[in-house]
Order: sequence, then C-alpha cells, then structure tokens
Amino acid sequence: MKNKAGLEISSMTLHVLAMVFMLCDHLWATVIPGNDWMTCVGRIAFPIFAFMIVEGYFHTRSLKKYVGRLFLFAVLSEIPFNLVMGSSLFYPLHQNVLWTFLIGIFLIWLNELARKKKTLWLRIIVGAGTVCLAYILGLVTFVDYNCGGVLTVLVFYFFRGRKWWHFLGQLLCLFYINAELLSGFCYSVDLLGHTYFIERQLFALFALLPIWLYRGKQGPYNKTLKYLYYGFYPVHLLILGLVQMG
Repeated sequence: MKNKAGLEISSMTLHVLAMVFMLCDHLWATVIPGNDWMTCVGRIAFPIFAFMIVEGYFHTRSLKKYVGRLFLFAVLSEIPFNLVMGSSLFYPLHQNVLWTFLIGIFLIWLNELARKKKTLWLRIIVGAGTVCLAYILGLVTFVDYNCGGVLTVLVFYFFRGRKWWHFLGQLLCLFYINAELLSGFCYSVDLLGHTYFIERQLFALFALLPIWLYRGKQGPYNKTLKYLYYGFYPVHLLILGLVQMG
C-alpha cells in the first residue's frame, strides 16, 4: 500500500501566491495607504520569488535564454518602477527587483563554475567571495532589497535541498538578513506590563512555509503562464504608477 502524499504545492501555486502578496504590498505603498496588514503580508513575496529564481536556474533548458528574458523584463520594468518609487521616468537611486535577481544568478553561475572543478578549497573561496560580492553589489547598484536581496538568493542556493539542515540554514540566514540587513520599521506591542518590538520585515519568514511545501512539482505550465509571470511585474507597476500620479 502506497503512502499518502503529504500537503504539497506546485511551482505555479508559489508564483501566484508571490504575485498576490507583492500586489498587496504595492497597493499599500501607492493607492491604499494606511492598511499595514497589506505590507506585512507583502513581506512574504520576495523570499518566494528569490527561491523560484534559484529553482529556475536549475530547471531552465537554456540559462542564456532565462537570463535574457529576465534582462528584457528588467529593462521593461524600469520606467513603471520609477513611476511608483520616484513619481518620475528617471529615478537612479533605486532599481527594480529583477536586477537584484540578475546579480544573484550571476553569483550562482560563479559558484557552479567552481563546483564543476570538484576542488573543495576552490568552492569555499568562491562561495565566500560571492557572499562578499553580493553585499557590495547589492549596495552600490541600488537594487531593490539591496545586499539583503542578493544574499537571500544565495541563501536558497547554498541551502538548496530538503534535509533538516537545509531548512535550518534557510531559517537562520533569513532571520539575520531580515532582522539586521533589511531592518526598519517596528511595531510595539504591550503585553503583561512589558513593551515588545516586532520588526515588520520579519514577516518575510512566513514565506518559508509555502516554500517548504514545494517538492519540485511544476503544476500547469505553458507559454501564456510563463509570460504572465514575467509580465505581471511591469504591468501592475505601470498601472499603479499611473493611478498614483493621476
């Protein structure tokens, strides 16, 4: 008798969840301000997208085409992103999240080159070097989520797998990234005569729940869905940017 499969979600479900969470966050930031629950929910989106970028790297049939599509949509997303973030066509101090992912993919590629050499010391040096590069490039390029964003991609690369230490590594690293590198606004909670502070960015850790329920199942997939995933980002930003300016 076969064991019943546990609760499991597909790649498609992860994409849809991430898009919904991201939309909540961007609605809060533009046309529906004041509803803080929306940005708390929105914190969950980025780690899911970062995880899917790593999975995409290993499942794509052509890394060159994969990077090419991300680059194309990064360029297409720049003006919509500028409209939302800076209310102008040109806003050099903050770049959209697809550039964050492109940097992450480049660093994964460097690690994979070292892995193919099958030399442990080289892998360690390259791994440590790419962590430093992630920190530097994330800051100097002004990409979304800065160094914390690029490092999040590397976390899902270095701890890719389903063993207990993969999950623990993801949890501890994401806690540090979100509590320290991406820290910002805190909520104060009074409980039993004491005041506690909850870092808003820590809501991002809830992304690990759906991520850990993913076991490699793709779900429905075709060209329409593929370009829906890519196109959702610039299209919804453009709409929100125009509404905000109007």
